[in-house]
Amino acid sequence: MTDTDVAAPAKAATPEAPRNQALARAALLLLRGRTLVVLVLLVIFFSAISGEYLTQSNLILMTKHVAINAILAIGVTFVILTGGIDLSVGSIAGLASMVSGGLLFKGFNVPGGTIFFSVAVVILIGILVGALVGAVNGLLITRFKVAPFIATLGMLYVARGLAQLHSNGGTYPDLAGTPERGNTGFSFIGVDSVLGIPVAVWIMILVAIAAIVVTTKTPFGRRIFAVGGNERAAILAGIRVNRVKIAVYVISGACAALAGLLLTSELGAAYPDTATTYELNAIAAAVLGGTALAGGRGTIIGTVMGAFVIGFLSDGLVLVGVSTFWQSVVKGAVIVFAVITEQAQQRLQSGLTKRTSL
Repeated sequence: MTDTDVAAPAKAATPEAPRNQALARAALLLLRGRTLVVLVLLVIFFSAISGEYLTQSNLILMTKHVAINAILAIGVTFVILTGGIDLSVGSIAGLASMVSGGLLFKGFNVPGGTIFFSVAVVILIGILVGALVGAVNGLLITRFKVAPFIATLGMLYVARGLAQLHSNGGTYPDLAGTPERGNTGFSFIGVDSVLGIPVAVWIMILVAIAAIVVTTKTPFGRRIFAVGGNERAAILAGIRVNRVKIAVYVISGACAALAGLLLTSELGAAYPDTATTYELNAIAAAVLGGTALAGGRGTIIGTVMGAFVIGFLSDGLVLVGVSTFWQSVVKGAVIVFAVITEQAQQRLQSGLTKRTSL
């Protein structure tokens, strides 16, 4: 027997290998929970600087501010999960605000008089307006093959222009309504509270629960992830991809309209520039919450937490007297950091998967 006939001994596993793998898993767990970690750190930091930050009244106020962005972000998350983007949600919110405000302020003119709708009907009409604009976005993307970025960017301008045309650039200043017209009570959704918690927060909770159920417990939710994960594979699996895409843009438009109505109710007036640039905060909340811009990965809970991070950060900066210019710088840096950590998470997870398969 020669030396070449002897099998080479198996390479012994180094003691560092299990330790490195354990550290990698711990880092991955930390990256997955980064939104919660950042939120806790923000609360600790601003509480140490200002004694008013963690007071009950301030927490309720901050959560109320979060609610509007969270509802916007939930709708945007549906779109991003399919690999799309919706830049028009802020303008859709403004358009729904103007349509609903006009119905409350001056009614709907018909031959022979003017009709005033109840608040419930006005809210429903506003949400339907948002859903309709979302459907147009979806049709532009699926039927006319317009890139989502371009289609929704164009709709951003179209919807904002329609909002301005609705009142010729003016404002509907008094939306309280009158008992004679039967249109009082609009302030309930944006101003009033139930059990000490603002109605807007309750609405956010209901929207979030509904979105979680849809994305995790229904066939439609599984199709959303399938389309975002691999559109070609989804088509081969028999999924009607175009219908799914149109549906998520309808959901995004409806959520945007609802957010616009809440903001209008809180302000007590409707003006064409309502929710300007809010689409940026909504997308940022989704990204902070771990939703991948490439699609196929993300959670509604993560998005809501991302909205809390942005809201608590913004209000905290205001409370400690930071300049609005620096606020923009800080929020921009947080968004970039979120994208970097999301990419780091994916690389780390891929590396662990390869090591496990070896």
